[in-house]
Amino acid sequence: MRITARVQYYRRIFFAYLSPACSQLRFWHDTPAVNERASLHELGEYYMGFEAKAAYKGPADSIGIPLLDYHGRIGRQYNPIAIAQWGLGNYNLAQRDAGADHRPKFIKAADWLCHTLERNHFGIWVWNHDFDWEYRQCLKAPWYSALAQGQGISLLVRVHRDTGNSGYLDAAQRAFSSLLLPIEKGGVQFTDERGDLWLEEYLVTPATHILNGFIWALWGVYDYHLATGDLRAHDLFYRCAQTLARNLERYDLGYWSLYELSGARLPMVASPFYHHLHIVQLRILSQLTGVSCFARVAARWENYGHSRANLARALCYKSAFKLCYY
Repeated sequence: MRITARVQYYRRIFFAYLSPACSQLRFWHDTPAVNERASLHELGEYYMGFEAKAAYKGPADSIGIPLLDYHGRIGRQYNPIAIAQWGLGNYNLAQRDAGADHRPKFIKAADWLCHTLERNHFGIWVWNHDFDWEYRQCLKAPWYSALAQGQGISLLVRVHRDTGNSGYLDAAQRAFSSLLLPIEKGGVQFTDERGDLWLEEYLVTPATHILNGFIWALWGVYDYHLATGDLRAHDLFYRCAQTLARNLERYDLGYWSLYELSGARLPMVASPFYHHLHIVQLRILSQLTGVSCFARVAARWENYGHSRANLARALCYKSAFKLCYY
């Protein structure tokens, strides 16, 4: 990485954790939890609560759409993943209190997603990130992600159910096409040498199979099937769930979980936040699929987190990875 990029990275870390200013990292790092109110077999509340994200107090545009502050050269930006999660959190809260002001917020988020969905250079409909981002390599704007596609769909199909407005479902249908196509054709799928099918959060070479992004994208596929009955979504969801079941042990270090499967000499150990997120996601995925290994691994990883020695070891490896690669 260039020196300037490394400086930008550490500036982001400083503003995220050491500065009183609001930072994009503070939006992402809420407390992951299973939403016990969520329905598994019909569209209702989303599977995680996202209450803290619904209550986001950071910068916003003139109509209230959140802007994340990356500071430095990147500055304040729309992030389609964050806007979808903000919308989902407000959708959840609106289901519990019809008199609150949450409904206008999730409608705003869904409208923003409808208006910003655009074709990539392959002609496939995606939500773009309109800023450069450093991950393994520089992702040059505009770039798109399976995570954004999945979470945008999860919000849109719920808002369609709530409002009956077909425009939201039409947008979800357009966005879903990217999840059916390989990266080389403008989609977000990657098939590995064993024939396992992945949905990639970041479209880089070699593919890195980020765990949390893969799972969140899968929930969007699941929700699309619930909303439409589309058998392509059903088959894609279960094929990808099989991919994860076959590969889940590769994310297990014996004391902590990995963030990704990049194949780098020094593995990218999950931060404590992402380790906790993995546990919550696997528990939900176990409920959605009935695949027992997801719950079993989640319990094992939760036990890892009870050890201070494991936590210290994970933080040491995480710090070393950041110094070497970022």
